[in-house]
Amino acid sequence: MESLGRHIIVEFYNCSPEKINDVSHIEKSMLRAAELAGATIINSTFHHFSPFGVSGVIVIEESHFAIHTWPEYQFASIDLFTCGELVNPWISFDHLQDEFGAKHSSSIELQRGQPHLLNKVTVHAPDVRDHASKKAKSITHQRSIWFTERDNHVALSLRHSGDMLYQKQSAYQKVEIIDTFAYGKALILDGMVMTTERDEFVYHEMIAHIPLLVHPRAENILIIGGGDGGAAREMLKHASVKHIDLVEIDACVIEASKQFLPNISQSFSHPKVQVIVDDGIEFIKNCKDESYDLIIVDSTDPVGPAEGLFTKDFYQGVYRCLTPNGIMVTQSESPTFNTHVFKEIQQCYKAIFGTNNVHPYLAYIPTYPSGMWSFSFCSKNSLHPITDLNMQKATAFTEKQDLQYYTTDIHQAAFVLPKFVQNILSSEQRIQKVLSP
Repeated sequence: MESLGRHIIVEFYNCSPEKINDVSHIEKSMLRAAELAGATIINSTFHHFSPFGVSGVIVIEESHFAIHTWPEYQFASIDLFTCGELVNPWISFDHLQDEFGAKHSSSIELQRGQPHLLNKVTVHAPDVRDHASKKAKSITHQRSIWFTERDNHVALSLRHSGDMLYQKQSAYQKVEIIDTFAYGKALILDGMVMTTERDEFVYHEMIAHIPLLVHPRAENILIIGGGDGGAAREMLKHASVKHIDLVEIDACVIEASKQFLPNISQSFSHPKVQVIVDDGIEFIKNCKDESYDLIIVDSTDPVGPAEGLFTKDFYQGVYRCLTPNGIMVTQSESPTFNTHVFKEIQQCYKAIFGTNNVHPYLAYIPTYPSGMWSFSFCSKNSLHPITDLNMQKATAFTEKQDLQYYTTDIHQAAFVLPKFVQNILSSEQRIQKVLSP
């Protein structure tokens, strides 16, 4: 050996964007590269960042292999550092170039720790490398693979099994399901967590039972979105419900949920539920007047395929499709994370339904940005979510059903807004007064 270690710095260009944005593929490729090179793997940690990029490191007895990718630039940077004579990092280089589909590459090898510049001394302790070697051989390889949803200021990281249970790029979005250690299986759309097995009940119970326990008799229901099936599952617990039309634009969401989230998607096989793969905006445009007692807008954030669901034209169409006592409930974003959208959407609802007929309420969902999430109760004929709550019906219902979040106390408390949320809505009202002629 001319040095104690060999350090190869590699840059791969014109890689496959899909391959270098796939944390499972990268982890498996890097582990295989280490094995082919003759390295002894101790542990590995890999993170996927939303929407683009993967970082990871494999700790080997002989040092480490590390990577970071920029899929939007088709670029990957890799660090291969090995000690001793038994590991050949250039074998890893060839393997990774093929695995990532790189068209071009550049590399440089550095000699680390050149013996003629070093003085070897006697260390009065057990041989560190010998001790580490014995310890490493007794350790099972520990994998640590992370999905991270982030924007410029906050992030949520979930450790998962490392295998993509479902992954498809539909005509509208990237649909994925991963199996997380803390929250079970998670449905992810375009890098954003939509629902998880562990906390989905909060969202679905609060979007479904609040309006159904206020409306005197909601029989015909429309769900726009809701492709995981959870909202429909909760609504079927009400005997008054006769029919549910569920309009989901992306068939892949339904497919993934049926295959990997059966407890959430069980409603799809119920005879009262008709699943329609269609654009919710177009469906509302073609809907007959006064068709539904309750319309639920269970959409993603106002980007991609859901962007058109956050417009005045769409909600005017929803108002037209409601029966005279009809109720609309929507997910209306986070007052803290999406303050601007939350404020604007309240203005939109009040312009259509009337200021006194719009009532935002809150629930707490651990895997959603900030944990605090809002819904909006909008009534066509002045039904009030508190004063018109049928307490006898609601109490009997909650005693019969095995609910995990909703209670009659939660129902009423959800409409008690923190002061800062009241301030957001007050500033929105002041804006309206200023703009009024």
